[in-house]
Amino acid sequence: MTKKPVIGFAGMTHLGLNSAVAGAEKGFHIMCFDQNAELISELQSGKTNINEPDLSEMLNTNSERLEFTSSKEDLKKCNIVYISLDVPTNDKGASDLTPVNNMIELVNNSISGEALLVVLCQVPPGFTRSINRNPARLYYQVETLIFGRAMERALHPERYIIGCAEPSSPVHPLFSRFLEAYSCPILPMRYESAELAKTAINLFLAASVCTANSLAEICEKIGADWEEIIPSLRLDKRIGQHAYIKPGLGLSGGNIERDLKTVSQIGYENGAKVNIPMAYVEHSKYRKKWSIRKFFEHYDNPSEDFKICVLGLAYKENTHSIKNSPAVDLIEAMPDIEINAYDPVVKNIDSAKKLKFHNSSESAIKGADILFVMTPWNEFKELDWQKALISMRGEVLIDPYRLISHDITADYEHIVLGEG
Repeated sequence: MTKKPVIGFAGMTHLGLNSAVAGAEKGFHIMCFDQNAELISELQSGKTNINEPDLSEMLNTNSERLEFTSSKEDLKKCNIVYISLDVPTNDKGASDLTPVNNMIELVNNSISGEALLVVLCQVPPGFTRSINRNPARLYYQVETLIFGRAMERALHPERYIIGCAEPSSPVHPLFSRFLEAYSCPILPMRYESAELAKTAINLFLAASVCTANSLAEICEKIGADWEEIIPSLRLDKRIGQHAYIKPGLGLSGGNIERDLKTVSQIGYENGAKVNIPMAYVEHSKYRKKWSIRKFFEHYDNPSEDFKICVLGLAYKENTHSIKNSPAVDLIEAMPDIEINAYDPVVKNIDSAKKLKFHNSSESAIKGADILFVMTPWNEFKELDWQKALISMRGEVLIDPYRLISHDITADYEHIVLGEG
């Protein structure tokens, strides 16, 4: 049997740390590299500010297999090194690949000539092939982590999509040994196909999300209920149990928006007519303003003592990210009135609004004239709403994800996504 390789992850961002801890959980010795010595010191002590279910626990239970370092010399011990930086995007969805290029140069110059270099970051087609390294020692791997479910996805992938110089040749045995530990199909393909596969996945997700949101809005207009329709779609084999057909507030987090922008740019540069992705972008912008529209439908000119309560600031549950968060957009669109906010993880945002953070849902709700429940945290699903709502001054509940039961909202105007 091929020996068990030592695996390195260069970049202890969300992607790098979750992937590294998953590798240790599978029984491999993992070298965790980052140039930020302070970050490495915190991780060595078992601390992380990345909010993901099970991450902190697994970080500590696998401490003997996790080696943290800020010294590039330690990368020489590795048989395989992943470039595992998160790729930041700007407000227009464009990626900044400068940190990735810098990390590749550093790692490429530090590891042995026999070691494998694997790009795990999301990059555009053509990127991996441009790296100056022996193609037999260079791979691209598609990551499909999801904020709030990163450890689950890292430990139990549906498949591995592997970009290679020669897909017809066997994957390097050391790389195969590592990938096979995850017990999922391995799909080798040329670099460009693998790079585009990641974008393709997110485009299909965007199509499902935008279609569901469009139909949910029609339900609101004609008196139908999208929640009643969803079970019939999930029983259709062409759509399935895991389809993204729950209504939401647009595309957030940055990754899907980036891929829509990327494929549109590729189409433009290569003379292909690719209009649909940018239509998804425009629809997402419209959808994110759903809560804002609901507010101004009810309050054209609120009084000076009017109070708003916003529960949930993260763009989705189980993450600290507020990238393109509909809740943040809502706050910025509000008039100059008091806004009470609470989120289980996000404790501050940059805003010029009269924003007061509270330590509990109940405290934030007290005295509010209108309530927005903007993130479907489990904490909100389990809240004793009947008790919490008693302290409200107003009667309007904007609850897009239906976290409050209609059974207790008879005396309120309860507004949800997809129900007319």
